[in-house]
Amino acid sequence: QVQLAESGGGLVQAGGSLRLSCTASGRTLENYPMGWFRQTIGNEREFVAVINWSGDSTIYADSVKGRFTISRGNAKNAVSLQMNSLRPEDTAVYYCARGSQATNLWNEYSDWGQGTQVTVST
Repeated sequence: QVQLAESGGGLVQAGGSLRLSCTASGRTLENYPMGWFRQTIGNEREFVAVINWSGDSTIYADSVKGRFTISRGNAKNAVSLQMNSLRPEDTAVYYCARGSQATNLWNEYSDWGQGTQVTVST
């Protein structure tokens, strides 16, 4: 089993940027698709982005396309989400997850982090 931990969340003004990181312990992430989801209170978990195991294919939600970038980088146990031009509606708890397929379906992901809060003020 793998343990995932997100970091990098915080409070930022609209138009600003944040970079979220997801690190793993227990096992590596290099052979698995990795996704980012977000959730606000009272709402279902929402797909944000996914990157395939090799890092050469990504999928984004329409709401973040052109503003967010998911990457694997050089570290085998880390995945990042660069968030630019943030909007108040991006406010949520952000989760990284390890999946079996590079998909936007949350139930295809078996391992989840505890989440990191992102708050975008007007």
